[in-house]
Amino acid sequence: MAVYTEVTETQANDLMQALNLGQLTALRGIKGGIENTNYFASTHQGDFVLTLFERLTHEQLPFYLFLMKHLAERGIPVPNPAANRDGDVLHTVNGKPAAVVNKLAGQSQLHPQAVHCAAVGDMLARMHLAGADYNRSQPNLRGLPWWNETVPVVLPYLNETQAGLLRSELAYQNHIAQGAAYAALPRGPVHADLFRDNVMFEGEQLTGFFDFYFAGVDTWLFDLAVCLNDWCTDLPTGTHVSERARALVQAYNRARPLSAAERTLLPALLRAGALRFWISRLWDYHLPREAAMLTPHDPTHFERVLLGRVHHPVCTSKLL
Repeated sequence: MAVYTEVTETQANDLMQALNLGQLTALRGIKGGIENTNYFASTHQGDFVLTLFERLTHEQLPFYLFLMKHLAERGIPVPNPAANRDGDVLHTVNGKPAAVVNKLAGQSQLHPQAVHCAAVGDMLARMHLAGADYNRSQPNLRGLPWWNETVPVVLPYLNETQAGLLRSELAYQNHIAQGAAYAALPRGPVHADLFRDNVMFEGEQLTGFFDFYFAGVDTWLFDLAVCLNDWCTDLPTGTHVSERARALVQAYNRARPLSAAERTLLPALLRAGALRFWISRLWDYHLPREAAMLTPHDPTHFERVLLGRVHHPVCTSKLL
């Protein structure tokens, strides 16, 4: 949610009018995130988020936008893309693909307790089940093939110890992905980036998931692992917080019971989730793009998380 492409009030107002959302009253760039240009846009009808996509293409974007519509129609609290009079939800601003969605109520819970983690686990499972019959398919674009392509690019920026960890963990994940247990994991659309700043709460009530632009078809267990690595990790130290993790996994398991393969591979997928975000943060940190308001995330956080997952693996049976 940085600002790479400047949008004028006139441009934003023209789009709001085309979407029958009313006259623009305020436009403000959103700080945070790293992938797309985002603005809060207010009209007399309400508050919206205008996104210009800096990496995703017109061909890729229907998967994400119609996934959100699919989930919203099934009662999952996610942003619903606005359509024009022709029914199109994908638009163009300043030559970039763009979308407008309703702004969710509430605010991010950046210091979650067990009750918040339980709400996330429950809704994540419900989201997976609701998306099971989604009729579009696109791979997770930040999955294993991307890791294999990107690791050689970031290795020159690492010291010998870091490079050794990165190489060994990538080899481990390639090995896991070739196994029969991995092939048996349930799959479907996943959010793939459900950090605490991508979920809204009002008090202890979860009011929505948003920022689906890393979504893709992958194992549901990977999505759960990504959540656990953020919601159930102490940010200053990168250590696992077992009380929060039990609340999240038990709530998820009540709504969608984990398979035997999922129970077996959760420790490995927790490592995969940490590896994915260590790689992407290394890439963003050492090979940044210019953007107004952009502050790259610290890659060392997920290095610490990965080391913790390797040396102190989580026992699935203690979470259920």
